[in-house]
Amino acid sequence: MLLAIVVVIIPFTPVAAAQTNPALPLKSSSRWILDANDRRVKMRCVNWAGHMEANVPEGLHKQSIDDLAGWIAAAGFNCVRLTYSIDHALNPGLKVSDSFAAAAAAAGVPAQSMQSLFASAVDKNPFLADNATTTSDVFGRVIDTLWEGHGIMTILDNHVSRASWCCDLTDGNGWWDTAFGYNSWNSRFFHTGDWLAGLEAMAAWAAQGHEGVVAMSLRNEMRQFLLQDLNGGGADWYDYVGQAGRLVHQTNPDVLIIVGGVASATDLTHLRTTKMLDTSGWPGKNVWEFHAYSFTVTFPDPLDNCDVVKAEYGAFAGFVLEQGKAYTGPLILSEFGVGMTGGSSDNNGLVPQDSSYLNCLVSYMTNNDADWAVWALMGSYYVRDGQVDYDEGYGILNHDWSDWRNPAFKGMLGDMWKATQGP
Repeated sequence: MLLAIVVVIIPFTPVAAAQTNPALPLKSSSRWILDANDRRVKMRCVNWAGHMEANVPEGLHKQSIDDLAGWIAAAGFNCVRLTYSIDHALNPGLKVSDSFAAAAAAAGVPAQSMQSLFASAVDKNPFLADNATTTSDVFGRVIDTLWEGHGIMTILDNHVSRASWCCDLTDGNGWWDTAFGYNSWNSRFFHTGDWLAGLEAMAAWAAQGHEGVVAMSLRNEMRQFLLQDLNGGGADWYDYVGQAGRLVHQTNPDVLIIVGGVASATDLTHLRTTKMLDTSGWPGKNVWEFHAYSFTVTFPDPLDNCDVVKAEYGAFAGFVLEQGKAYTGPLILSEFGVGMTGGSSDNNGLVPQDSSYLNCLVSYMTNNDADWAVWALMGSYYVRDGQVDYDEGYGILNHDWSDWRNPAFKGMLGDMWKATQGP
């Protein structure tokens, strides 16, 4: 029988005021993220992909960084989950022009297509015309513009090792190559040593003047396949996540350390049933994360029963919000989303399955007042799945990145935007 997790909550009255930047660095205390003045910070984030073959954040061929940062702020988000690859982390000096050129072969598209995309990006963002501009410079420009211009925080998320789209059980980015039960389908690009070196490099880079980076997620959607993770109580997950958390904290002690579970960041149950992860190497900085979509197999809904689904959310991840436990900590739903169009006006443009899923998820998240990051900002990609200028149906921005794809979507999130609880 699935049991709903009962969370003790303490209501408080949010401060109604103009946007005030949180005092950095952030920290975790019980189930809350707090700023340096012990005020609660609720993360209301949007995902912005930078982990694909061009090795820079998407959309710069459509809009300027300044305009995009302004739109994100005006929409009400206070943070961006910015994804990157280990390929980028270990080659930060790659010139942007060279990266776009190399992306053609990596993505399987004509060289001229990538040259045209780069030309469009230069037109919208003239600083890219300087041949000395590196992919690291672009990440820095995005992060600094978000923070310095708008007070928008950045979570750096290591999404993949090889710069590419993800995620499935054969993309080679799912599980450490030195872990038990290696298979090439799931691990051929996930080189443990490179991963640790990449995390260290990004943590050091963020510490060198990029104040807006307030957190680092250690790895997106770790997913075991076949015999992987069967060597006794999930020993590899505990080992490698522990190593990574300690390394990032030693390198940049200011950032929060965001840790996801197994099964594509849907399952943290081993914290309760096996043992707590040793987070003493990053005291006061630990944050948990999970993902949930309508198609997520961990959270089935065959009976169209929201109470059952909410019990599943609680059983697999939400239990970490229960106070006074060894595993208690903040929890960010770092990926969720829906196809923004295709349904009737009765469902605000969503298909019935997505409408039902979103209504249930919003109810769960509102009742628990947890942090979140919607997938995704992108209206389109430079290239994805071999297609140039690929349209992102889950994008909150339209194809040219100029405004809401579905203007009703923001309202569908309801009180998820509000902070209604606090320490």
